Amino acid sequence: MKKLEHIGIAVQNLEEAETLFSKLLGTMPYKREEVASEGVITSFFNVGNVKIELLAATNENSPIAKFIEKKGEGLHHLAFEVEHIEEELHNKDQLGFQLINKEPKTGADNKRIAFLHPKSTGNVLVEMCQDKGE
Repeated sequence: MKKLEHIGIAVQNLEEAETLFSKLLGTMPYKREEVASEGVITSFFNVGNVKIELLAATNENSPIAKFIEKKGEGLHHLAFEVEHIEEELHNKDQLGFQLINKEPKTGADNKRIAFLHPKSTGNVLVEMCQDKGE
């Protein structure tokens, strides 16, 4: 893994969270993006070399809606940039980590993404992401 790419935070109300985090971080979000396949709308902030990703559900069956219902708003995942996502998935599987996604899928911010189950990562949802490129 190359670096911490972003921190995902589940929020109930995206507009309110953007206002709060704009005040907190001293900067405005640079991008909003819907990922329909995940039932989520995202808002990204640049903070130094790490991004903050706010995640709000677009429907009640979204993984984010279910997360908030179960655990409330707050830290959702840590995302790490990787060079070769398929290779990383294979390596993590061989090391005994439980894969949520056996194959990468399309995520926000021009990324290919895959998640490791928190049951195998110390109760932290871990996302691996790789730039799609042009």
